[in-house]
Amino acid sequence: MTSTTDTITLGGGCFWCTEAVFERVRGVLKVESGYSNGHVDRPSYEQVCSGTTGHNEVVRVSFDIAQITLREVLEIFFVIHDPTSLNRQGNDAGTQYRSGIYFHDAAQEATAREVLAEVNAHHRGRAVTELMAEANYSRAEDYHQHYFANHPDQGYCAMVVAPKVEKFRKTFAARVQPG
Repeated sequence: MTSTTDTITLGGGCFWCTEAVFERVRGVLKVESGYSNGHVDRPSYEQVCSGTTGHNEVVRVSFDIAQITLREVLEIFFVIHDPTSLNRQGNDAGTQYRSGIYFHDAAQEATAREVLAEVNAHHRGRAVTELMAEANYSRAEDYHQHYFANHPDQGYCAMVVAPKVEKFRKTFAARVQPG
């Protein structure tokens, strides 16, 4: 990655949803689904879903800082999931679906703290998003990568992922990648 690229790791519920949105954001170069901030080395999807690994379903978002700032990435993140919902997003419940920002350096931590404080004030102190350094990250299995793009008509994708993508398109029209 060049010096104009930055990467942040985000947990906003099911990684299929978060990935589907960020793959459509202008300035985002790569999105990878994975597991982060748990205590098991390289857990499987089934292990993470059991809720016993401590891992969160996350996406690593790499972006061109000349096209989009970390603040803008986080603003999108906070619109496409509910930061006041503890260990759940919609019907997806468990610690693996918690709201989290996992920073990679001190500058990211400072920006994330600032944005999170604004979001928390907006939600009258009810934000439950954890803010921590990324730890024990591993890439999710291949079949999870680009899931919505590969399975747009699958039931969960049609009922849950597609509405999140549409919300992003309407709320951040200027940020939608062309094509």
